Amino acid sequence: MMMLRIRSRDGLERVSVDGSHITVSQLKTLIQDQLQIPIHNQTLSTNRNLLLAKTPADFSGFSDMNDPNLRISSLGLGHGSMVYLAYEGERTIRGGPAVTPAGSFGRKMTVDDLIARQMRVTRQEKSHCDSVSFDRDCANAFQHYVNESLAFAVKRGGFMYGTVSEEGEVEVNFIYEPPQQGMEDNLILMRDAEEEKRVDAIALGLGMRKVGFIFNQTVTQDKKEYTLSNAEVLLATQLHAESDLKEWVTAVVKLEINEDGGADVHFEAFQMSDMCVRLFREGWFETEIGSEDDPKLSKMKKEVVLGVKDVKEVDNDFFLVVVKILDHQGSLSCTFPIENRNIQTTTRALKTHMDRSRSLPFVKRISDFHLLLFVAQFLDVVSDVPALAECVRLQSHVPEGYELLIDSMANS
Repeated sequence: MMMLRIRSRDGLERVSVDGSHITVSQLKTLIQDQLQIPIHNQTLSTNRNLLLAKTPADFSGFSDMNDPNLRISSLGLGHGSMVYLAYEGERTIRGGPAVTPAGSFGRKMTVDDLIARQMRVTRQEKSHCDSVSFDRDCANAFQHYVNESLAFAVKRGGFMYGTVSEEGEVEVNFIYEPPQQGMEDNLILMRDAEEEKRVDAIALGLGMRKVGFIFNQTVTQDKKEYTLSNAEVLLATQLHAESDLKEWVTAVVKLEINEDGGADVHFEAFQMSDMCVRLFREGWFETEIGSEDDPKLSKMKKEVVLGVKDVKEVDNDFFLVVVKILDHQGSLSCTFPIENRNIQTTTRALKTHMDRSRSLPFVKRISDFHLLLFVAQFLDVVSDVPALAECVRLQSHVPEGYELLIDSMANS
């Protein structure tokens, strides 16, 4: 007799089996008997991404356990192994043991018990954001830095700025990287309020706004068991909760081994679910993460209802809503040195940039967010910064005063 762990949208459950010699068909029968999920509704896989699938069409992409006669031992499954389960419809839960009342009015319930029974965690099927499209240059500049300079050894993050359509389509046109300290398993943002005012002033002039946050996962993270770690969920949810934008996007850059043994850089995009953001805003999350805590689980201060259980730990995947990724070529360049990296940006960099693009119209030469942020240090954040950025947005003539200032800075 051995036990398999079954992870579904209802959380983690266990199924007892006779041994690893059983077939997929027999396993499905045991799941039907023990978990009350009809065989014809079940999709099984050893791939954890099955939990992110939303529709039967998505389920069909996971075929490793489609053969009913396949022995589970051939999949490397043994005692304690994890199998992922997706199913359609609702399940009928077998009644639990009878409860002996404590006193004439039954068990006493605390206010926390009552609140927890109202806080039911379910998977959110549809995101508020229909898609997120990345400007190729700004996305490449971010991934190139974490790949070539940081070697995916430490974390790096940035705020994404762009536009949101009425249909919920997000476009990311530049990424602002705040002061930060990246480590193997954590990212600490050391935000500069004055610098962020300049960033927002530039965005205002460009007709854009803050639309999300992007970060990379490191090669040392064991990502086989989770999509985002508990620390990553906390940071992503905190930043989402700060925003008043329902289409707010969290993007992740990761290095994955391909079939040839090489490494490919992948982008993934999510929204934190409405329930996740609500739990954070109302203070349900445990914000202190211990070294012994399971990174694939987020701890709650009080029990919540997950499926049919009262739990204090929630699988992080329950909080993620997948967002489709597209790309586009925006109007901004991304060749000026990027802020808050290892090498400090100086006026020499400005001169090099301006000299290199001397053949272009002046407005085209300054059509780079990172250049505008550097120049904004010397301009009035309320009037001058949005005005200069608006020239870039409209590709219109730059007033002589701004042109003289930028040229003098470059030649200083």
